[in-house]
Amino acid sequence: MCAAGAARAGRMLSRWLLGAVLGAGFVPGSLLAATPAFRTNDITDAGFAIRGFELTDHTGRARTLAEFKGKVVITAFGFTSCPDVCPTTLAALASVVRALGKDASRVQVLFVTLDPERDTLPLLSAYVSAFDPAFIGLRGSAAQTRTTAREFRVSYQKVAGGADGNYTLDHSTHSYVFGADGRLRLFLRLGVPVADIEHDLKLLLAWR
Repeated sequence: MCAAGAARAGRMLSRWLLGAVLGAGFVPGSLLAATPAFRTNDITDAGFAIRGFELTDHTGRARTLAEFKGKVVITAFGFTSCPDVCPTTLAALASVVRALGKDASRVQVLFVTLDPERDTLPLLSAYVSAFDPAFIGLRGSAAQTRTTAREFRVSYQKVAGGADGNYTLDHSTHSYVFGADGRLRLFLRLGVPVADIEHDLKLLLAWR
């Protein structure tokens, strides 16, 4: 099942990721005087996702992470037929963006599909727009998807769903937040309180 498998994968990767970052001598930005005190996991300059991605958005336009510089960017990963984790995550992010009011235009949510085999651009368009018209769905080839997943420390694997050849995906459940300066800032665990995400986004939007 997507929920159980994804939750296990997410917990394992979250522990590994944060342990690796701290074990390497990384000092979270929240411990530095010049950085705001975030409520979610501060992984400022953790050393990955630096190369970003080269994918296609749901309108067919080629996109890179760098072109969103100037906005606070939230990247989430999943697939459109996910029955629980993905819609829960996107619904929470939509709620956060609505709560920001006029500042919502300064935040961009990106949903990267891990299932390009089934998630066509029209399907992605309908899916992300159902949560918020400003959300952007991103898709790549199988090779681009693997490259992006490695760059962002995201794991995923197919799980057979029956004799008809259908399948689901077990995948990481966390999301990332980049500051308007393009630097990786926050690690969002599945189920983190919406109020905490809103609080941290406001700090990033106000911080210079």
